[in-house]
Amino acid sequence: MNSRILKLMFITAGLSVIITHSAVQAASPEDGWVTDVLGAPFEQRTFEMDPDYEGEVFITLVRSLVNPEEAAARAVLYVHGFNDYFFQTEMAGRFNAEGIDFYAVDLRKYGRSWRSHQKITNVRDLAEYYADLDKALDYIRGAGAGHIILKGHSTGGLTTTLYAADRYGEGMFEALLLNSPFYDFNAGFFMRRVVIPFISWRGKSNPDKLTPEGAPGFYGASIYAGEEGEWDFDTAWKGSGVRINYGWIRAIRLGHKRVGRGLRLDVPVLVMHSDKTVPENEMNEILFTGDAVLNVAHIKAGARNLQTPDLQLAEIENGMHDLILSRESVRNEAYRVMMEWSRALKPD
Repeated sequence: MNSRILKLMFITAGLSVIITHSAVQAASPEDGWVTDVLGAPFEQRTFEMDPDYEGEVFITLVRSLVNPEEAAARAVLYVHGFNDYFFQTEMAGRFNAEGIDFYAVDLRKYGRSWRSHQKITNVRDLAEYYADLDKALDYIRGAGAGHIILKGHSTGGLTTTLYAADRYGEGMFEALLLNSPFYDFNAGFFMRRVVIPFISWRGKSNPDKLTPEGAPGFYGASIYAGEEGEWDFDTAWKGSGVRINYGWIRAIRLGHKRVGRGLRLDVPVLVMHSDKTVPENEMNEILFTGDAVLNVAHIKAGARNLQTPDLQLAEIENGMHDLILSRESVRNEAYRVMMEWSRALKPD
């Protein structure tokens, strides 16, 4: 297989990560919350999960509460995307200002939850994350929240969509909020119909085989304060560069196929996306005016396959891939839309 084609596929999809150090912070005490790396008012708590094919597994729940002395009636659980972790403090503050307790989970093998014996981001089936979401949602419900909004970005949007379908009728949460959900690879016809299916097929028997190294994408540089953006984050947990395993590609493709066939959900859904897709072939002003990672047409098509009692789509003009990392006026509009939607859901 032509390695240049594979490299192009991952540059186009904007799916890259570089491991800049091999160890993560030590796990926080399992018997309580400690101050998070983001500082007060953020706290984190680590949960040990059942081991998998790489050994010990952990997840990390991060929270920012409206009132530390008493749980709010409503809460949101944020699920990050690929090559990502929770660092968006402004988002937490916006929800807290609405009287909503904010929680975020760093899924297994991501961010705070990554351990040196694991390949960062490694997964063979997106259902592996279901236990992580179950644990987080059970905790939040047990803490006193009576109404929970599950919020997913990009790959987290794909995962939470599948989770919502597979937890149909179980009352795990009351609404689903999706920020640029990853419903298809942003690649040309040949890549999507030939190359990716072939890699996915190989991934069944050889999930740990790695793709060729890809070139860094410009989307990361457009959001990182150390380069052209305005956001500070740990580049060991959200970086650029690299090699994705075939098992991950298989897991994603199988998820895409399920969305393509249609999914039945039992909660209100808001799907938010940019008004356009922009190329990621150089660093320029265009990167700040659209989605440089996913194809907006794919997001819309996937959303139309969701069978739900209340589906709303919201197009954010000039929104970047992660809408809440867009320029201030743009993200303010994204927040306005999601907060108005969440207010309309507020139980009597």
